[in-house]
Amino acid sequence: MTQLGIVNEGDGETRVSATPETVGKLLALGYDVVVEKGAGSRSSCPDDQYEKAGARLVTRKVAWSSQIVMKVNAPTDDEIALLAPKTTLISLLTPALRPDLLDALAKRGVTAIALDAVPRISRAQSMDVLSSMANLAGYRAVIESAHEFGRLFTGQVTAAGKVPPAKVLVAGAGVAGLAAIGAASSMGAIVRATDPRPEVADQVRSIGGDYVAVEVEEQMTSSDGYAKATSEAYDRRAAEIYSEQARDVDIIITTALIPGRPAPKLLTAADVASMRPGSVIVDMAAGMGGNVAGSVAGKRIITDNGVVILGYTDLAGRLPQQASQLFGTNMLNLLKLLTPEKDGQLTIDFDDVVQRSVTVVQDGAVTWPPPPVQVSAAPTAGPTPVIEPKQSRQMSPLRKGILIGIGLAILFAVSAFAPEPLPQNFLVLMLSVVVGFYVIGKVHHALHTPLMSVTNAISGIVVVGAVLQLASPYLAVQILAAVGVLLASINIFGGFAVTRRMLKMFSKGSNR
Repeated sequence: MTQLGIVNEGDGETRVSATPETVGKLLALGYDVVVEKGAGSRSSCPDDQYEKAGARLVTRKVAWSSQIVMKVNAPTDDEIALLAPKTTLISLLTPALRPDLLDALAKRGVTAIALDAVPRISRAQSMDVLSSMANLAGYRAVIESAHEFGRLFTGQVTAAGKVPPAKVLVAGAGVAGLAAIGAASSMGAIVRATDPRPEVADQVRSIGGDYVAVEVEEQMTSSDGYAKATSEAYDRRAAEIYSEQARDVDIIITTALIPGRPAPKLLTAADVASMRPGSVIVDMAAGMGGNVAGSVAGKRIITDNGVVILGYTDLAGRLPQQASQLFGTNMLNLLKLLTPEKDGQLTIDFDDVVQRSVTVVQDGAVTWPPPPVQVSAAPTAGPTPVIEPKQSRQMSPLRKGILIGIGLAILFAVSAFAPEPLPQNFLVLMLSVVVGFYVIGKVHHALHTPLMSVTNAISGIVVVGAVLQLASPYLAVQILAAVGVLLASINIFGGFAVTRRMLKMFSKGSNR
């Protein structure tokens, strides 16, 4: 049986690569799971919970001598020395930026699987550690900025005066950016977002943000799910927008990263200097060089004009319990793929695009970079299809005249020969139908559903007829008329209430 070791991450890391919940599922795959003592203590996963899940608690040396070693961060030189040849290491490795690490692992004769090399295809979403951690990091970035910010996020009207809502700019609408937009919007802030990909505009608006478009001639697209480098024209226009927004907003959260490259600079020192004292910047790319001038990885900086710049690189780790659970679940899903027979034997199939992408070293040979993975394609320009307009069928004047004549004849017959008070009631019914049709027909379709419009029209007819029958000399007719008025009124006022709520929703969106 293959031994799978979960090791302690050491100082500075609060996450763990497997939780007691995922350990039980790893055992079901046929692995002999061992956990280094104290590995999950900072993630609220005590040793006794691992034992209850079926894992064995071992020393550091035993855990690192496992055939498969699971950890969160890339190993240090001392940790690499603990790996035996033919060991499989699964962790975050940043292969595009750390060729020296890949060479060291290759010299050790191990197989290395990089969790941050999972391709962004639908089948691999359940293994995408970067997305899981970015989601938590975006949320935590808003929490950290709210802690530093000296005011409420939401606007309020109190006896002591009016409090305006905070204004938040999120640079980049990827996974982290969307999480930040949703969190800040739910807290009541006015949220704006920029991104070079125009297709994310609807996603931004759907979670309460306003998309600030950088309008240039080019259209940015992504074929592998990751952000791409932008053109000079885009960068110039974006710089102007960032300068404008920096003077207006209270909080800026930057998330711009390009795989395999240092983080692009978005905010200059002049932009930071133009912000009001007490403003907050969260540079989520500080660990990769930073999007903001003056940010320092892992540090809290206060500028001369009183702007707080947070360069924390452990935002996901500041939610250790949730982060460890998501990380462990991603790791479990990857091992399910690598253990198809559930016999505790890890197999790597290079014909599988996911397994080929994540395997950066195999048996001492560097296999990075993998062949490119095409996850989406930009639409190719082609001839615009000519769509012939449908010819609507028009009623001939003769047929229309015949129908009108038949209707008038029926109305004349009812009025002339029907007993009282049927002619009067029939006339009122016809007039109410005409009035109801024109009233409902003039209301824009976005303000009510077709069902609501039809039921309101019918209810109006019922109310008119029932009110007339309330004066009937017969008690049974009066009771039925009263019931009809009650039921129809409930439907009408209910329709008004729904319409009012919809109008308030539109009004709130327009104020943003």
